[in-house]
Amino acid sequence: MSHSHAHPPAKSGKAKARAHSHAVDRKTHLARAEAQCAEAGETLTPLRRRVLELLLDAGGPAKAYDLLDGLKSVDGAAAKPPTIYRALEFLTRLGLAHRVESLNAFVACDVGACARATIFLICDACNSAEEFDAGHALVDVSEAAARDGFTIERTMIEAHGLCAKCRAAA
Repeated sequence: MSHSHAHPPAKSGKAKARAHSHAVDRKTHLARAEAQCAEAGETLTPLRRRVLELLLDAGGPAKAYDLLDGLKSVDGAAAKPPTIYRALEFLTRLGLAHRVESLNAFVACDVGACARATIFLICDACNSAEEFDAGHALVDVSEAAARDGFTIERTMIEAHGLCAKCRAAA
């Protein structure tokens, strides 16, 4: 059975906290992320945790540079771009976030929900992104890959168009 969860667009600059359609609250989400990291032999450091919190607060696709303001050092200076990119790479590798390639942005993912295959429906008008588990939709691709001896580790499909809200407003 497929699942989906919408990611409304994050505003440019400082993102405001918004409600998610994710099934779990923030505290539970972070606890599950901690457990997933521990199970993988990794550590959700305070910096990585903060970046995950910023993605959760963004409520939708967020660009790395938009997240930088939320990462202040002890002396109040902004973090450097490589710092956020390293944290985002970690979160993506552990399946705690997705990179939406065509938007050059990132979204938090339900822990363990989209471990293999994801489809994003991206609205070109408002930049919202709705995420679906694509496992069922990729049976033919998986079978073809297996026939060729290829093992698919993860798949992401991005489809662009207009969401229902923007289509109705047009």
